[in-house]
Amino acid sequence: MSDPWFFGYGSLVNRATHDYATPRPARLGGWARAWRQTALRPVAFLTAVPAPGTVIEGLIAAVPNADWAALDAREWAYERLPATDVAHDLTGTPEIALYAVPQAHQAAPDVAHPILLSYLDVVVQGYAREFGEEGVDRFFATTRGWEAPVLDDRALPRYPRSQRLTPAETLLVDHHLDRLGVRILRD
Repeated sequence: MSDPWFFGYGSLVNRATHDYATPRPARLGGWARAWRQTALRPVAFLTAVPAPGTVIEGLIAAVPNADWAALDAREWAYERLPATDVAHDLTGTPEIALYAVPQAHQAAPDVAHPILLSYLDVVVQGYAREFGEEGVDRFFATTRGWEAPVLDDRALPRYPRSQRLTPAETLLVDHHLDRLGVRILRD
């Protein structure tokens, strides 16, 4: 039996945040990303939401020996679901899962539950490195919830897997936030 795979569409696209040895680009049909908050966390985070006709890019990677424990722990506020419409370059049709916040626990982010800029930076850095600036454009276009405020925590990142961005990556994130008119809260 072959290993199962996961589809990452947020921070898991940034290879610096994990050590899965087999990541490769893929596309997931029928889903979009959305910023949501729950009572489980003090800040907003990305989740996948059903969106017929929408396709999002991300990475897939094998879960060796079907040992989901580490990934389930990392994604503890999410439920693991089957990802059935995934375009990839693998031979055959492996089992692929994605993580999504249960719909019953989702709410729109607010000032009390903002998006962490250090988290968004990690996600955009991953998309820029995997898919280029056009991929970053597609990330912003296929992600909902930009009316949420963003907390600028770059000086003292709160996101546990934060990464140092290059000046060009920082400008890319800031450009998209400015273009979308996202409200920035100062930490």
